[in-house]
Amino acid sequence: MKRNTRDIDESARSISRRALVVGAAQLGIVGALGFRMQSMQVEQADQFRLLAEENRINIRLLPPARGLIFDLNGNPLAVNEQNYRVVMVREDAGDVGEVLERLTKIVPLDPESLANAMEEMRRRSPFVPVTIADRLTWEDVARVNVNAPALPGIMAEVGLSRLYPWGADLGHVVGYVGPVSDYDLSRIDDQDPLLQIPKFQIGKTGAENKLEHSLRGSAGTKRIEVNAIGRVMRELDRKEGNSGADIQLTIDARLQSYVQARLDGESAGAVVLDLENGDLRAVGSAPTFDPNMFVRGISVKDWRDLNDNPYRPLAAKAVQGTYPPGSTFKMVTALAALEDGKVTPEETVHCKGWVEVYGTRFHCWKRAGHGNINLHESLKQSCDCYYYEICQRVGIDKIAEMARKLGIGIRHDLPLSAVASGLAPDKDWKKDVRGEDWRIGDTVNASIGQGYVLSSPLQLAVMTGRIATGRDITPRLVRAIDGVEQPSGAGENQGLNENYLRRIRAAMSDVSNSSRGTAYRSRITADGMAMAGKTGTSQVRRITAEERARGVTSNADLPWERRDHALFVSFAPVDNPRFAVAVIVEHGGGGSTAAAPIARDIMLQALYDGEPPLSAYPSADRGRIAEQQRKIRERVPPGSVGKERA
Repeated sequence: MKRNTRDIDESARSISRRALVVGAAQLGIVGALGFRMQSMQVEQADQFRLLAEENRINIRLLPPARGLIFDLNGNPLAVNEQNYRVVMVREDAGDVGEVLERLTKIVPLDPESLANAMEEMRRRSPFVPVTIADRLTWEDVARVNVNAPALPGIMAEVGLSRLYPWGADLGHVVGYVGPVSDYDLSRIDDQDPLLQIPKFQIGKTGAENKLEHSLRGSAGTKRIEVNAIGRVMRELDRKEGNSGADIQLTIDARLQSYVQARLDGESAGAVVLDLENGDLRAVGSAPTFDPNMFVRGISVKDWRDLNDNPYRPLAAKAVQGTYPPGSTFKMVTALAALEDGKVTPEETVHCKGWVEVYGTRFHCWKRAGHGNINLHESLKQSCDCYYYEICQRVGIDKIAEMARKLGIGIRHDLPLSAVASGLAPDKDWKKDVRGEDWRIGDTVNASIGQGYVLSSPLQLAVMTGRIATGRDITPRLVRAIDGVEQPSGAGENQGLNENYLRRIRAAMSDVSNSSRGTAYRSRITADGMAMAGKTGTSQVRRITAEERARGVTSNADLPWERRDHALFVSFAPVDNPRFAVAVIVEHGGGGSTAAAPIARDIMLQALYDGEPPLSAYPSADRGRIAEQQRKIRERVPPGSVGKERA
């Protein structure tokens, strides 16, 4: 059919409109492409020139600043210092050996450290920076930067390293940090990418280790642009991480320093407990070690010296060491018998120097015996036979229950390494652990803190604090985290008979303040400062019947490792207890001669918040104490603080 003129004209107009739309679209696309080409060729020419030279973007983690640790008074115990170091990224270096050879001509490199770095690079991903050398001087870093074009993959960085201003005084408490090891990665379930950074430092011991998650912080990131030979062209952007939390401990650094000075020369441990809130004011172990040695990389010689020392400087004896508590345990046995109604405070027991139980003789320390003796005198004079008798009435299960109530046989939850649980044994324990029935002789031994009973100085301090206050005091080491106060350890009333507690306290007071008390020579003479205490001597060897017949060998005539441990526990002032102190001197001999004088001196230092006047000591001791204070003053200047000693 033939189309009319109108249809033809309409069709032509429709085609023209379509052509116009298509043409406009094409023109728009061409214009956009042209604009983009102009932008890329002119405005972004430098950027794409770098990309054309095979530049690429790397994202790298930024380690956060580790949180700081302070003492009760704000003295810094663990801080961060600037550390200049050189790192290498293997994939950017090309020939690693050649680059390192050039580097050794610019800065001094230890061959052993260099070999370790090479091994680290082989184990890590090629894009992970590996530290080649650290603790460099500014001059070393400047030389590396000047020679950067000849050192592909090498970068100089400024990082942070840990410093412990109080050195060995806080070694066991604060602990130290060190590089993450494969062993660390295998035993901790932590996906934090920071742990993959070679030589990233984490807490290894002490509070540094136990408070790691609070102290570590979170990583930041930075994007950098590097060229084909691995040289950093520029930093594109940076997002800082979050610093770790600052921790305030309950430790008084000046008192801690005094404790370490007073324990110097001994293999010993001491704990000072604030009875108001359970704060640990000092936790000393001797000998000790300087944690800075580990941060900087301890030498083989120093490591061997620490491990070979028979006094075991790496052991935190105050919380980790467990020992038979000896006669310091007698308050536990006495309270168990009193609370169970098996003995009254006035009741007497006859001590003839020994007690026979099923054909076995158990001896009192006083060979001639004490005669008729009651609770008060038994503690004051530390009669053993009194406890041999009353323990058989009350039984081991009640004694163990009281021990745990007073804090022995309980692991106190503290951010310290290897806090010991000690042992308050009972019938079930022996059956489960040893597969044997409990014997009455086991109870007799346990009644005076021998046999299976074990406790740490920390536990003995807690025991003494609970007796002194009647409260369920819990030791506390962390006072605040980022300024947030942590729960107090003051505790609630334990519900023990207050009359019995007063009797025990009075007897402990006479231990130190009565002329017949076993610690009379170590009394405090200052008005209102009188100290209550209890001596203890725990055997580490068995004394045979033959030896008793010819006379027991004195500690002075025995090798050091076979001598008795010396212990002393105390609280003061008697009328308003503020502090409890527990001291053990390994193989020190008698508690009255070795441990009590140390505990008295530490107690006075705590009560006076510094050096006490000579009038606080018995007149016969003042000349010796003056000389002792002079020597300690040289080591611990009065009023010294961490920042002055750093």
